[in-house]
Amino acid sequence: MIAGTVGYAEAAEVLARQYEGLAFVDAHKDVLHLFPTTASRILDVGAGSGRDAAALARAGHQVLAVEPTDELRAVGERLHPSKNIEWLADALPDLSTLPPTCDFDLILLSAVWMHLDKHERHTAMGRLATLTTPTARIVLTLRHGPVPPGRRMFDVSAQETITNATTNGLTLIHHSLRQDVLGRPNLNWTTLAFTPIPHP
Repeated sequence: MIAGTVGYAEAAEVLARQYEGLAFVDAHKDVLHLFPTTASRILDVGAGSGRDAAALARAGHQVLAVEPTDELRAVGERLHPSKNIEWLADALPDLSTLPPTCDFDLILLSAVWMHLDKHERHTAMGRLATLTTPTARIVLTLRHGPVPPGRRMFDVSAQETITNATTNGLTLIHHSLRQDVLGRPNLNWTTLAFTPIPHP
């Protein structure tokens, strides 16, 4: 079992209902302007129930939905059958089943980064940087608040993440903070977006 997924298999159906209860546009309203408006290749890492992958597929994008928890991936495939979504069992930090380089226009990591320890975060950021087109966006959220019992999570600072991204050839294009949209107390989220630094 992947350490960051502890507790998710047993709660897959409950978590899926929670995820599906939040609309895609509400979950990502701060960064929707950064998402591609023409048909693109999108990587959804930690796709969960497939809510985001399904919304992006309906918009005409081709989505690779990566979800390491078998039970959640099965729920996502059941809830959101689409010819525009390919499901894959894989996980950060390595995403080892993907080729060494890819050309995704958007990489989305919603409620994923907090499951990686410091070494894994460094490795993962380097790996993500190999998967982008020159104009791609990488959008990720950072969770700040109490850790639910039985889960493996880390409180990651925005500054660490920005520094990590810069070290791996990415530049910050968005930084925002907001309260938890599900109303959970003492919980808020940072949203960061990056794009590759242009080569001279």
